[in-house]
Amino acid sequence: MKFNVVCKKLYNYVRYDLKEIAFPSSLPDPPHIKKRGILSWKERFLVLKEASRLYGASWVRDIGPELRPHEYRKKTESEEDKSNREKGAPNEREPSTLEDLAVAAKGGMESIRPALQRVYMTRASAYRDALRSFIEGYQEGIHQVMEKKEDHKSQGADTPKGSN
Repeated sequence: MKFNVVCKKLYNYVRYDLKEIAFPSSLPDPPHIKKRGILSWKERFLVLKEASRLYGASWVRDIGPELRPHEYRKKTESEEDKSNREKGAPNEREPSTLEDLAVAAKGGMESIRPALQRVYMTRASAYRDALRSFIEGYQEGIHQVMEKKEDHKSQGADTPKGSN
């Protein structure tokens, strides 16, 4: 190759490729994403004011509908629920662990501690049971292998050495 071609390729490598290797650029945004405009000082102040209001209100124990209005909507009851209540049938559905933790979290630290202890204890007992069953299965496997070895040894001792 000519010297000029080599210099041009080297220059392009340093200018484009080496720069991309040393300082990789991020992927471009998808075409459907619209970039936000720059906020004015007044808009920044309003955002900061609203964020600080929400932060201050989050320190209150009972977060009411003014902070999370979507969670406090009235749930429409189906006819089956109404008929079950009229008959006096107990609600058979137990709250899930996640629902239980959510309710406990709303109550504060005093109520979330027992809920977390229940979760940890159930996980620990499940882990302990799984480990216990694994150990039992492992010991059974060892006993089977040892029995097979003893059978092979006893069969080898019964047969004379020169008969093979």
